[in-house]
Amino acid sequence: MDTGDSAAGEGNMAGPFIGAIDEGTTSARFMIFRAGTDDIVCYHQIEVPSIFVKEGWCEQDPRVITNTVNECIDGACQKLVALGGKIEDILAIGITNQRESTLVWDRNTGEALANAIIWLDNRTTSTVEELLETIPNNARNINYLRPLCGLPLSPYFSGVKLRWLRDNVATVRRAMDAGDAMFGTIDTWLMYNLTGGPNGGVHKTDVTNASRTMLMNIETLQWDANLLKFFGLPNSILPEICSSAEHFGTIAAGVLRGISITADLGDQQAALVGQQCLTKGQAKATYGTGCFLLYNTGPSIVHSQHGLLTTVGYQLGRKATPYYALEGSVSIAGAAFNWLRDNIGLIQNTGQIESMASMVDNSLDVYFVPAFNGLYAPYWNQDARGVLCGLSEETTSEHIVRATLEAVCFQVRDILDSMHKDCKIPLAKLMVDGGMTVNNLFLQLQSDLVGIHVLRAKIAETTALGAAMAAYKTVAPQYNMEGPLSKSEEREAVKPKINSTERNLRYQKWKMAIERSLNWETSTLAQGERESFDGA
Repeated sequence: MDTGDSAAGEGNMAGPFIGAIDEGTTSARFMIFRAGTDDIVCYHQIEVPSIFVKEGWCEQDPRVITNTVNECIDGACQKLVALGGKIEDILAIGITNQRESTLVWDRNTGEALANAIIWLDNRTTSTVEELLETIPNNARNINYLRPLCGLPLSPYFSGVKLRWLRDNVATVRRAMDAGDAMFGTIDTWLMYNLTGGPNGGVHKTDVTNASRTMLMNIETLQWDANLLKFFGLPNSILPEICSSAEHFGTIAAGVLRGISITADLGDQQAALVGQQCLTKGQAKATYGTGCFLLYNTGPSIVHSQHGLLTTVGYQLGRKATPYYALEGSVSIAGAAFNWLRDNIGLIQNTGQIESMASMVDNSLDVYFVPAFNGLYAPYWNQDARGVLCGLSEETTSEHIVRATLEAVCFQVRDILDSMHKDCKIPLAKLMVDGGMTVNNLFLQLQSDLVGIHVLRAKIAETTALGAAMAAYKTVAPQYNMEGPLSKSEEREAVKPKINSTERNLRYQKWKMAIERSLNWETSTLAQGERESFDGA
């Protein structure tokens, strides 16, 4: 549990304030900002446990999620009062959330009908295979639905998880058939419960979260009948799609009773806003469990030809122009270091990473592809598996740790190269945030291996900040979201220190490692060969 308050919590505690719920994969927190700034007054953060039923499955208890968020709200508000602030000076709150994670509940009781299936859950691989079989002319094309929703068929997205729940959980299927089921991503579930649950709670989402379901038309920003038909899902389960910044509802109980929810964005889109990447051609990368790059394409929809996702970046008001983005997702970034610590004992804690990697000048030609559950963008190969290449007698644990840092950097280059091919405009700089960006060596490696300037956010909490900015925009329309924030003085750029020849030679080796990781699950021996080994 983390119950922090920042330096902003000293001295004058006059409002107004804006609150932000940030419900992530591993923890939830409620943060209170001074309205219109990035000054954090206080916050309360609690871990959210995941349930690993079997290999590749990842669930969370929906009631634990709501209880944890409520505890975070209570804790932060207690801290605000202790600092001399007033809860009634909180003008509104915004919500940002882990995307794609899928819940279904009973509209009469408000009780969840199954645990939430979390975004990184891989159980729906078989569902994807079944859906591919339904595509006309035996095409089995994972991009069949891209023109409608901007996304490839993948276990990653909510529509596939929802179909799995219908096919495999009898209570969900019966509720859908009876018209009693309600579907939502985490934002919808939280909003429903905060505004009253079965007693008048709203059933809404925003365009950014809806754009990750495979059920929303990327052009009309409404649920699409053809997509619902493809997945075999009823329209009755779906929430109302709203913009990212408008009045969603009013909190019904608790310490924030009567305060409006005025913003809702998926976490990566919220970070895009929090980094103030509000102009076409700007991009940000967030490094956490995974790594997520978003490139603002403005009002134009760019359908990627190079393995990226077309998604909604934000729509800051019901009548506002929606802005789109290209996204590249890396499933394993910071999680690779948890694997080094927990699975093979190469490090004792993640605080050692920078010092260990700095003990050697290079990775000694070691390349690590952490494709534990397949590869996301731009490869979209769910049968890929992790490989560690280039080991020699001289390889040490320090080389492997450094190679793990470089693996994240190379995956970012994969995505940036695809963005360049799709948009024809090379990036000059990359805004970065997230837990890994406290590592100075990592930022230097990232700049070296992609060949551009890297600028670290002044505060780590850009996701919550983006939700707070959008919430304030709703209650104060005159607020200039592109104006200077209190901590947004010129950020020092990390610049490349290696030349393009070295950069490209190292990238070629990375591509060789990628080739060795692809299709590992399907690269099995013929049945007869297996039997001959089994009988030896």
